[in-house]
Amino acid sequence: MRLTIYSDNALRLLMYVAAKGEARATIPEVAGAYGMSRGHLVKIAHQLGQAGFLETARGRSGGVRLGRPAHSIRLGEVVRFTEPDMDIAPCSRPENTDCPLRRACRLKGALDRARLAFLAVLDEYTIADLAVSPAPIRAALGLAV
Repeated sequence: MRLTIYSDNALRLLMYVAAKGEARATIPEVAGAYGMSRGHLVKIAHQLGQAGFLETARGRSGGVRLGRPAHSIRLGEVVRFTEPDMDIAPCSRPENTDCPLRRACRLKGALDRARLAFLAVLDEYTIADLAVSPAPIRAALGLAV
């Protein structure tokens, strides 16, 4: 299973903001640290803000910071929000009726279990777990340590 760039960037944005602490991070700052597109990052920040993962503020002293404590934001929750399609194979979709093995196939069940296991592991981790040692993260991102 592969996450989209959108999900990867969303997780990295949340890690950056968690490492920053209470101070707001700006989109240009985060985009520069990761080499991301500002436009793409604006879209991600906006949607993460709508979902409550981020608190966003516009204007001169604006920016983003976590909308909830880092220990309450589970990676699986973020991935479920950011991934439009978690099906591993087309046969997992209910509308797929053209497979001749549909009624007898056990592959769908195995793939569904694999997807659930993937998400269960992500649910074991929080943004706080990823930023548990913020000093090395801050140094790697060029933030003051």
